[in-house]
Amino acid sequence: NFKYEAGLEDIHMNIESRLHDLLGPNAGFMHTARSRNDQVVTDFRMWVRDAIDELSTLISNCMGKYLDLAEANHDSVMPGFTHLQCAQPVTFGHHMLAYVEMFSRDRERFFDAQKRLNECPLGSAALAGTAFPIDRFKTSKDLGFRKPMANSIDAVSDRDFALEFLSTASICATHLCRFAEELVIWSSDQFGFVKISDRFSTGSSIMPQKRNPDAAELVRAKVGNITGSLVSLLTILKGLPLAYSKDLQEDKELVFRVYDNLCLILRVMTEMLEETVVNKEVLRKAASARFITATDLADYLVSKCHFNFRKAHQIVGRLVRKAESLDCDLKE
Repeated sequence: NFKYEAGLEDIHMNIESRLHDLLGPNAGFMHTARSRNDQVVTDFRMWVRDAIDELSTLISNCMGKYLDLAEANHDSVMPGFTHLQCAQPVTFGHHMLAYVEMFSRDRERFFDAQKRLNECPLGSAALAGTAFPIDRFKTSKDLGFRKPMANSIDAVSDRDFALEFLSTASICATHLCRFAEELVIWSSDQFGFVKISDRFSTGSSIMPQKRNPDAAELVRAKVGNITGSLVSLLTILKGLPLAYSKDLQEDKELVFRVYDNLCLILRVMTEMLEETVVNKEVLRKAASARFITATDLADYLVSKCHFNFRKAHQIVGRLVRKAESLDCDLKE
């Protein structure tokens, strides 16, 4: 119900004016020993600190769904790919656990960034600190920071914490994007590895048979928005002299937007995974693709016939070419 008065300079003066209505002239003491510069960046660091806690929870929830799929398909054989070509047989569970590792690193990066940003700028004022006898260690402790920032000029101009947040978010979103792309491929008629539920698919306006993986495609698309925000802030910061410049006002929009988008796609991916059906029989048939065990045959020649691996590789390569000319598999 706060009434914002456009005639006042900004949100800070609005708050001070409202406190003046409630408290009288004592509200004027609020701005003692501080500037909007150190106040805003303190608030911003606290906001990012909380945002990381929320994102870490969402990442953990998403990891849980990958683990569920891995456990349910620990023995579901499928083709592993390199260059999007059948390479060697693996299991679907093993493939899912690759993403668990990726998201584990994302979570660690967020916690690492959170530890580094958790220093308090308050008391730096506009850039040169303050002559008032304040206790920066007390305010840091009261606000949940590890310690005060060491240099007042750096404190008001630093946005490394925002860059780290955007960078880590971009890496996490890229991991989500990679799996979203796999879902798009795997759910196609040509692959048929998985079925995405109707809740995350849509039909075509003119083709009755279509089931388009829209949610996965939108997860994939959101990553461009997230990565673009990182590039935007890097571009804003690259030419700024110390200390504060109004350009830094643009950092909030970028960080808030990335937070919203990453929260959204983490939630969507978590729910979509819960309703994704794995076609184990199709996976098994795909894993019997011609020559998919060629590497195993080469390893066999090394272990049983005592060829060096290069020699074994050449022998199996010739066998593959022979099988191709006869239009048969290696086992035939």
